[in-house]
Amino acid sequence: MRPPPRPRPAAPRPSRSGGGERAGRPQNGTPARPATGATRRAPVEDAPTRPVRRVPAATGELVPSNGARTGRPAGRGAASGRGPAGPAAPVGVVSHGMAARLAERDAMRRHRIRTRVLAWTGGLLVVAGLAWVAFFSSVLGLDLEDVTIAGEGTVVDPAQVEAVVAESAGVPLPRLDTVALRERVLDLNGVRDVEIRRVWPSGLAVLLESREPVVAVPVDDGFALLDAEGVHVRTDPAVPEGLPEIDAPLDEQGARALDAALVLLNTLPPDLHAQVAEVSAPTRDAVRMTLRDGVVVEWGSSEEAALKVRVLQTLRAVPENAGVTVYDVSAPTMPVTR
Repeated sequence: MRPPPRPRPAAPRPSRSGGGERAGRPQNGTPARPATGATRRAPVEDAPTRPVRRVPAATGELVPSNGARTGRPAGRGAASGRGPAGPAAPVGVVSHGMAARLAERDAMRRHRIRTRVLAWTGGLLVVAGLAWVAFFSSVLGLDLEDVTIAGEGTVVDPAQVEAVVAESAGVPLPRLDTVALRERVLDLNGVRDVEIRRVWPSGLAVLLESREPVVAVPVDDGFALLDAEGVHVRTDPAVPEGLPEIDAPLDEQGARALDAALVLLNTLPPDLHAQVAEVSAPTRDAVRMTLRDGVVVEWGSSEEAALKVRVLQTLRAVPENAGVTVYDVSAPTMPVTR
């Protein structure tokens, strides 16, 4: 049995340093002997490298450009910059120009906030100052010298109105309660209505509507003067000149008769009203009117008052009725003269 063949020695590789000589052989063609004490390693051809991309230094891995991790941490070559990956870029480094712009933006934001705070604070201070001047200072306080009173007529005493207004002297006009002041003035005798207006900066205009008496009614201590609504205005010892007298009781039983007499007087035109000397009303359906020339008008009730006035004016305008002393218009469609 033949022994197996001996393996052939590997083909010698050309030397990197020599020109065309083979490695491991001497130039004279004799076989080379291995060197004692060391074995020379054949140089390994450089393998093709993959392109890699850098990752943060905390991981220390090199990642190929196709997205697959190599699984090997970066070694000295990566740390020292001698490998194909090169030095890793530092993380969190901002250029000086960017830092300056960020600082400028923060400063502008703080400036805007400070400007808004100052503007709001200034506005609030101005509003508070104006409110204090308007509601609490004496700049707009009521000055009695700037108060005007008008429309007191013949009944209302202006001194009483001034005394009521004087209770609010010095009060700033924005705080002055004109409604309450009006109620106090209405409580005065003879005041039918009143209007109070503020006159800036420190005045008031008081416009009165007085209860002017239209009739005088006999009472125990003189004559009670009544206005057109039958309200007692005041009491005089005698009948004022030009005021008609009404003979009617002022109690509850005579209230309707008095109302009928007042309706008569309120219906008359001014020229005829001025000629009335006396009105008697024992009942509400038996009202009689006496003119200043002595003519008597039988009025009757207060119904159809306007028609009765027109009939009376027509009859008095007829020349043939110049001597008539009694006009009965209680039934205005069938008047009677005597």
